[in-house]
Amino acid sequence: MNRLVIRNGMVLTLDEAGTYLERGTVVITGDRITEVTASDVTPQPGDEMIDATDKIVMPGLIDLHYHTALGKGYNDHLPLWEYLDECWYPLIRALDPEAAYWAALASYTESIKGGVTTVNDMYRQLDALARAADEIGIRAVLSNDTALDEYDLDSLADNRDAFTRNHGSAGGRVEVRVGIEWLPLASPEFLRDARALANDLGTGIHLHLNESMTEVDDAVKRFGKRPTVLAYEQGLLGSDVVAAHCVWLDDDEIRMMAETETHISHNPSSNAKLGNGVARVPEMLAAGINVGLGHDAVECNNSADMFEVMKFASLMHRAVRTDASLMPAEDVLRMATNNGARALGHETGALRVGAKADIILVDTDNAMFTPMLRDTPAHLHSHLVFAANGSVVDSTIIDGTVVMRGRRLTRVDEQRVVSEANAAFRRVRDSLTVVARTA
Repeated sequence: MNRLVIRNGMVLTLDEAGTYLERGTVVITGDRITEVTASDVTPQPGDEMIDATDKIVMPGLIDLHYHTALGKGYNDHLPLWEYLDECWYPLIRALDPEAAYWAALASYTESIKGGVTTVNDMYRQLDALARAADEIGIRAVLSNDTALDEYDLDSLADNRDAFTRNHGSAGGRVEVRVGIEWLPLASPEFLRDARALANDLGTGIHLHLNESMTEVDDAVKRFGKRPTVLAYEQGLLGSDVVAAHCVWLDDDEIRMMAETETHISHNPSSNAKLGNGVARVPEMLAAGINVGLGHDAVECNNSADMFEVMKFASLMHRAVRTDASLMPAEDVLRMATNNGARALGHETGALRVGAKADIILVDTDNAMFTPMLRDTPAHLHSHLVFAANGSVVDSTIIDGTVVMRGRRLTRVDEQRVVSEANAAFRRVRDSLTVVARTA
């Protein structure tokens, strides 16, 4: 089998030991990393060689809470509940497979160009999303946006069907989980049914939880319990669950998350833009909860750039608590790599022999990384979290395949994707306008 050999790079493995090779080589055979060494490797016939001089070779980033985006920048001044009712739900209710396909390709394009190799994407029209992920080459964990029937989103039956058709497709790069929109569109019985479906399918769960105080107040009013308490009592939480946001967890709910080994996606830039507050991440980490990072949706954030999310994840907590020791750069990098992989049960997130070959090359030959001490990994950590943005990613490798090289996607026509996604948004938006005029 031919190999892909990345040589002469600054290899930041982010493995358990924190191994760093100032000048190292990473060898990929098939979809796996087969060697990580400080030595050069003798080329073999058929090898593809990548010269990573002046580049950081590191694990791809994992966007742990994600929504394919159709209406980026559309009515972005509203708080969460109003935004959902006035913009988000009307758009996704009007979504057709073709629009979803182009929206997914545009979203995945932005992510790959920013160094993201895995997305945990909750949306609708999962057949179209799986097709887009297959074509562009990204690793995608997909879940339906399910709710009670009266809210005209996806049902748990839709989610079962999407699992049957798409789970394990694209050579295993596409997985399907059970998705739950949020508690305001659910019931205790719905949560129990979702857990039963996940158990029956042998898959995980992805849901929004305690994102805003309005959600908490709604749950207390309707059920007499806070959202996480209700989820806990219905048996929904567990080590196969990614709970997004969790901004408004009290001490007891943090204990429930830790006890059940539920994973949390911290989405600081989305929470800030929507005015939802700042999650208690230091307390979550102190309780032993595995916390990864997500951008949410570009409608809620205007950027899928996970470098910017990492920056927010550190700066926000330091600012509100007036404590510069919080959320160190290396810890934040591990949240965006190691912790995301652990939350999804993936063999990614670190460069080690036997791991899946999801790797990015970050170009340091620019002002963002100047000055830089190449022999000091802490300096690299700091630049990656506090100085860089997604434009520094030169190449993205997923499952051993180069899907972006020199900032150019290798599997899709980016200009066509942009054009078709713009047309799809206009078409869906205009259909809403027609409905509104005739209503």
